[in-house]
Amino acid sequence: MPIVVNLDVELAKRKMTVNQLAAAIGITPANVSVLKSGRAKAVRFSTLEAICRVLGCQPGDLLVYAPDEVHDS
Repeated sequence: MPIVVNLDVELAKRKMTVNQLAAAIGITPANVSVLKSGRAKAVRFSTLEAICRVLGCQPGDLLVYAPDEVHDS
């Protein structure tokens, strides 16, 4: 998938656990794990905003576009 989720990197930088983040943003640890693993099909802007607020980061720190294949124009 061309969207890479770096939530685990941001959590590690802050020495924060999935459970701590889940409690801070008001969602279940299972849902944070789904986001962290990149298995989520979607993320609400309100959830993304809460994660960025708690971690003190930007959405671009969490989500990166990395195409599987480069096409020449």
